[in-house]
Order: sequence, then structure tokens, then C-alpha cells
Amino acid sequence: MLSVVVPVYNVEKYLARCLDSLVNQTLKDIEIICVNDGSTDNSRNILETYAQKYPQIKVIDRENGGQSAARNTGIDAAKGDYIGFVDSDDWVDLGYYEKLYNAAKKYDADIAVSGIIRFHKFHKKFHLKIDNETVTSDINEKVKLCDVPDKSYVWNKIYRTSKIIKFEEGVVFEDVIFTPQILFNTDKLVTVPDIYYHYRRTGNSTVTQKSEKNNNDSVYAHKKALAFFKEHNINVSHASETKRYKVFGLTVFKVTTKNDKKEYRLFNIIKVRI
Repeated sequence: MLSVVVPVYNVEKYLARCLDSLVNQTLKDIEIICVNDGSTDNSRNILETYAQKYPQIKVIDRENGGQSAARNTGIDAAKGDYIGFVDSDDWVDLGYYEKLYNAAKKYDADIAVSGIIRFHKFHKKFHLKIDNETVTSDINEKVKLCDVPDKSYVWNKIYRTSKIIKFEEGVVFEDVIFTPQILFNTDKLVTVPDIYYHYRRTGNSTVTQKSEKNNNDSVYAHKKALAFFKEHNINVSHASETKRYKVFGLTVFKVTTKNDKKEYRLFNIIKVRI
């Protein structure tokens, strides 16, 4: 029924929790494709231990090529009618894929979408909350329901495998490019309430590490996404706008505007009422 692709690179600290959430899914007709992207820590041994115990796990080894290349390797190996992606430091609810799959089949949808809970150090919050089951083929509504471009994530969704597209390799912010294109190139989408993808945001993650390449990739990916929206007349007026005020490179005050509402934060953490 479903293939789940997990790119793995040096995540020994978090990998077991991710795999536990997948091997215990209530949807049993599932294959878990773990693509070891040249890990140099104990991640490969952890994968082997799980693969020996759980036959639904398939491990593919490859030279390090980045997350996009690892995901593409998993796509090539996938046999399920639908395909999903999980980052190896994240996890999902135990009934996650059964609910997504059942909703997709019920409405013959190409994509089923879940909510997101984001974990950051010692606190968590709803990052995307879905309250209703909504079905649509309208691209503007699909973009708004998924909160794209603000939340252009690949992993809180499943996709009909026959409609999947490949990720642009060599780019850190590949989701920003992938998500608008997959929403445009597919038909029906359904949102599924009361299930969550648990997104762990750490200072060591690829997208949070500060480097010239990351900055350049971010600019490139967002420009490409915005050009795609413009080319296809996709309305993204719901997107948020953020202004940061920094001292010595540290964000001391942040103002986020979305849907004519403003949120103010000190040091990017403390919410302030004005």
C-alpha cells in the first residue's frame, strides 16, 4: 500500500525513535526504505539491527550525496501505491499512515496532508493544525491549506507514487522547490485532522546551520518557488512576512505579519503584546 522513504545521515542520537514510530504503524502493508547516505557514525549499525528484526525495513547504502539524492534513491526503489517521506530525526503518530492512506483512498486523492507539531529543545507547538477534512483540486486552495510557501514541507504528506516527481539534487532547501510543483502537478488533495508529524528542529539540522552555501541555496530555492507561483498565477497572499532586528548578528526583535495580524517576539522566543 505504502512506501516510506527515510534518508539517514549521522543521526544515531535520534534514529531509534524515528524507526520505532514507523515499524509500529497500524498500517501493516508498508515498506520502510532507509537510505544510508554515507553515515560515519553508528547510524548504519542501528539500521542493520532494525532490518534484522523488522522485515518491512529495507536498507540501501549509497555514497553521501545529500538529502535530495537520498530521497531520489528511495523513490526509485519504492513499490507502494503511495509514498511518504520522514526525516530520520523526526517521528510520526502510530496511526499516522493508516489515516492518511484511508483518506487518500476514500477520495481517490493524489495527496493526503497531516498537521505538524514542532519540537525545539524543551518546548513544542502546533506548527500546522488541521481541523477539518477538506478535499480540493483547486491549486490556490491546496497551497493555502498546506500553508505554502511558509511551510513547504515534503514530509507531512503522502503522494500517489505514479504522480511523484524527483527532488533537485545539490540544494539544501529542496522542499521549497518540490512542494509547489507537486501541488500543481497533481489533482485532488485531502487534509486529515487529528494526526501529526513530529518535526524536531535542532541547531545541528541541515537547514539551520549557517554557511554561505545554505544562505545561497535558500535564496535560490525561494526565488525559484516565487517564480513558479508567478508563472502559474498561484495566489500566495496568505504568506507571512517577517522582519528581524539584529544586534551583532543576534535577532533581538522579530515582527511577523500574516493575514493582517502581527506577532512580536523578543530574542525570537518571548512573545510580546503591543
